Amino acid sequence: MAEATLSGATHPILENDYASEWMGIEVLKVDDGHATIRMTLRQEMLNGFGMAHGGMIFAFGDTAFALACNPADPQSGTDTITVASGVDINFLKPAFTGQVITAVANRRAHAGRSGLYDVQIFAADPHPAAGDYTGGHAGSHTGSPAGPSAGAGPDETPGELIAEFRGRCRTISKK
Repeated sequence: MAEATLSGATHPILENDYASEWMGIEVLKVDDGHATIRMTLRQEMLNGFGMAHGGMIFAFGDTAFALACNPADPQSGTDTITVASGVDINFLKPAFTGQVITAVANRRAHAGRSGLYDVQIFAADPHPAAGDYTGGHAGSHTGSPAGPSAGAGPDETPGELIAEFRGRCRTISKK
């Protein structure tokens, strides 16, 4: 499945995640309360306007959210899972075939069995011009709390911000 990555990061929930495998999601980093993933947009992920289908962007953000709010260590919390109780997404700009999109998920709050996570989704051209770290749209990146951990190099952003996803989660018994 979509588990092994360049960074060696894996997550047990990806073992049987056929949707993430089909999407070609690559896990760049997983820590407690954080996940960074990326994938390349393919033609079959586009809508009738020739841009990334909103459902694809949503599913991509949802995967980052799930990775961030579930423990990566299979020994932790084996009797519970954390699932979405609600989400909102704001689409800011379109993304297109061939672009590499990166999602950076971070925990914002956690109390008892409830949590709040923000996921920022960025798009970049696969081979931007030298010195252009915003996917061909210089100066358009609005700044990100993601910083270098977003999967880009230490002096790079993972592209242009295209969507903001906020997820609310609840830890429940595994059945």
